[in-house]
Amino acid sequence: MSESSPSARSDQRSHVLRSFMELLASMRFAIALLTIICIASVIGTVLKQHEPLVNYVNQFGPFWAELFLAIKLNAVYSAWWFLLILAFLVTSTTLCLMRHVPKYLADLRNYKENIREKSLQAFHHKAQNMLTESADAAAQRIGGMLARGGWKVKLQERDTADGKGYMLAAKAGAANKIGYIAAHSAIVLICLGGLLDGDMVVRAQMWFGGKTPYTGAGRISDVPAQHRLSLNNPTFRGNLMVAEGTQAGTAILSQSDGVLLQELPFAVELKKFIVEYYSTGMPKLFASEVVIHDRETGEQLEKRIEVNHPASYKGIEIYQSSFDDGGSSVKLRSVPFVAGSKPFGVEGIIGSSTQLEQVGAAKQMALEFTELRTINVENFAARKKAGDAAVDVRKVDLRSSIESRLGAGHKTATEKELRNVGPSIGYKLRDASGQAREYQNYMLPVDMGEGVPVFLLGVRETPAEPFRFLRVPADDQGSMDGFMRLRAALQDPAMLKEAVQRYARQAVASDRADLRDALAQSALRAVTLFAGTPAADGKPNGGLQAISQFMEASVPESERDRASEVLIRILNGVLFDLAQLSREKAGLKPLEPGEQTLSFMTQAVFSLSDAQFYPAPMAFMLEDFKQVQASVFQVARAPGKNIVYLGCFFLILGVFAMLYVRDRRLWVWVAPAGQGSQATMALSTNRKTMDTDREFAQLAEKLIAAPAATANATERSV
Repeated sequence: MSESSPSARSDQRSHVLRSFMELLASMRFAIALLTIICIASVIGTVLKQHEPLVNYVNQFGPFWAELFLAIKLNAVYSAWWFLLILAFLVTSTTLCLMRHVPKYLADLRNYKENIREKSLQAFHHKAQNMLTESADAAAQRIGGMLARGGWKVKLQERDTADGKGYMLAAKAGAANKIGYIAAHSAIVLICLGGLLDGDMVVRAQMWFGGKTPYTGAGRISDVPAQHRLSLNNPTFRGNLMVAEGTQAGTAILSQSDGVLLQELPFAVELKKFIVEYYSTGMPKLFASEVVIHDRETGEQLEKRIEVNHPASYKGIEIYQSSFDDGGSSVKLRSVPFVAGSKPFGVEGIIGSSTQLEQVGAAKQMALEFTELRTINVENFAARKKAGDAAVDVRKVDLRSSIESRLGAGHKTATEKELRNVGPSIGYKLRDASGQAREYQNYMLPVDMGEGVPVFLLGVRETPAEPFRFLRVPADDQGSMDGFMRLRAALQDPAMLKEAVQRYARQAVASDRADLRDALAQSALRAVTLFAGTPAADGKPNGGLQAISQFMEASVPESERDRASEVLIRILNGVLFDLAQLSREKAGLKPLEPGEQTLSFMTQAVFSLSDAQFYPAPMAFMLEDFKQVQASVFQVARAPGKNIVYLGCFFLILGVFAMLYVRDRRLWVWVAPAGQGSQATMALSTNRKTMDTDREFAQLAEKLIAAPAATANATERSV
């Protein structure tokens, strides 16, 4: 078997290298890379970046969450494969420029005056005519006219059998070639700026400088040095949260597996945070009045930072990103749902937690203060009355329906009734095993259009779920006390019996003792079912669901409608007397019969039935608060920003030059012919348009007096 010679192997390697460089410098390879980057950018826009792992697990499940983290879809713009593709795109576009720019520059300097006169007949745009003047005079006249028209002209003298001939080579629209160079250079500049301002430098410090993300908790000053980036870090982008009346000088850079800390050469003190809202509850303006403290010189500089109006100091831009709670203090009052529990007050700061001892059946629970919202704007227009549920076809107005969807782009067919329902408190109750539920309770009763205002007590198991609300009716004093007295009385057997006896005495005449006793027994059975009894498995066994189960088990199906109507009437009557009895015990005057009392009792029955499903032994209501705002700034040292801006300028310039500037070349051959001369002209352009046809016809008539019709006829014959 023969072995290949070293020279053959060297030629093979050279051929492979040339093929690879040819592919790398090709336009199709650059377009393919650009397409992949666009797809990755779409993914990075749709999928939230740098979120905690639990958020991806809750939204997509464990399998897809682990897959996203494995291929770095949670941090697309800092993923190694994205940076690698970006580097390849820069290399490919640079090689493409290196290969084509010398040709374009040479073409800009070349007038192509050496073209043969016979070659002019092969052009699409050509014209010919006899001139009365000599070849020399005609060449001078035509050259002068072209120069005055903005063309760059070069004259070449040639010897012919009849004497001296002249070839005029003119060109215009050279900016088209410059546009190509500018557009492709813009891609390189933008990618280089993206690489500089991206996470590439930070990643390099993690790979080669021993820096690791910090995953713990605690004070910023206690974080070790291996989690801190140098003050001379050339590029970074992080967040800086500053509460009112405090200052901070360490930015936090979020990573997929923790955070890095970036020391700043200054500290930002927040003097005042300003926020204004639209009627929809969305922020209209938020701005920060800050003082920048220079760490080295001690200089203090006052600035006002708004959205789209950043402050700049020592090459670092400070942007207004958002706002947050800066440690507001809140005072809560417990509302117990377990018999025998006493209400108590608790105070805390948003972001902190406190331990609750001996809470109902739970031995120990942690109360975590998570959120204080002073403004909650809700849309109440979607809530319809019961009578509006059906559609009357006689009242359908097709014209109004169409017009409601036409007109201005901001107009919608849905009416909005926006209302601020007041402050709310968000907290978590975490048990000894670490499991927690999230709660959101509104401070003030909300009028839901159901006849009586209600307190909204929200709960959800995970952040991915919406809140489910327990509606507790407000009493005549606008508080929850009336409902809580009724619920406590429902759990007191002695008060239940007294209310049942009172109801029976009012419903049956005094001479019908047997009927009164029978009604009392039925009423006691109904209200006992509704109140429920402690279950061994902890599942609710009372409320309207218990009444329904009793009816299905004890009453024939044919008699259930009538029996349920009677039973519910008895239940409502007993509960009303129970409410009156609870008010008497509290030293309050009885409820006055009327629409308001009826609405209160109706909602109270539903709330008593739903309260057994409330997954906590108590709810915490907001009594008082002192809000402290915090401003979230984005601080960035971005040396690539100016490079990107320059690239964007080149891109705009290049696109406009390539689209709207036509590269045109014109040749006019003037040769002696008898007493005069003969002129032949031809035009070449990179795009064939109607403007080119019109321009050539005008030039032909102006330069060599060739009629436009003759020129067009010549074009059609070619």
